[in-house]
Amino acid sequence: MTTAVLKKYKLVIFDWDGTVMDSISKIVNCIRHSALALNIEPPSDTAIKNIIGMSLELAIEVLFPDDVAQHPALVNGYKQQYRVDTTATPVFDNVENVLSALKAQGVILAIATGKGRAGLMRLLEQTQLGHYFSATRTSDEARSKPSPDMLEQLLAELAINADEALMIGDTKIDMAMAQAANIDRVGVTMGVHSAAQLSEFSPVATVDNYQQLQRILLG
Repeated sequence: MTTAVLKKYKLVIFDWDGTVMDSISKIVNCIRHSALALNIEPPSDTAIKNIIGMSLELAIEVLFPDDVAQHPALVNGYKQQYRVDTTATPVFDNVENVLSALKAQGVILAIATGKGRAGLMRLLEQTQLGHYFSATRTSDEARSKPSPDMLEQLLAELAINADEALMIGDTKIDMAMAQAANIDRVGVTMGVHSAAQLSEFSPVATVDNYQQLQRILLG
């Protein structure tokens, strides 16, 4: 964990899965189910976790390189399972407090996620967090992480320079995307990767929860 208060940023961009929402277990379950339904041996849980953040289509390509003909069915199976899977996906503790405090200080908030547009909009409505975010990018509108494309699109839309923005994410994919966009980054350890793994991409800070995140962002 890093405790120093960071500089003030005009724009703070959040990943979703494993960063705002505790959804890693559900994603793993849905990938496994989509494979088993097609009589395909599912990858290990670790392998599945390591693709979280990519677009679903790219994730399936990475996880199932020997089952190319089944890729469309795996994608569709995942989407169907995600809608009916009952694994709990709570928002992490203190998320709304941090979003509200940042917004009150005039910070612009955005989302950059590997989710599709329909899935993100459904969850923003369910969690009632949508009103905090001025802009969002999903895998439907940009090249998949770790390409910097969605971050560059957000900077352009919001007229913010890269050195005025901060990316917050739980995976090496998030950190690599931010590094490629020349954006400062904070790693959170509630999702996929450990502080040691996130440190490979030189984050300005790493935190274990939103209470710590609030301290370094708001003092």
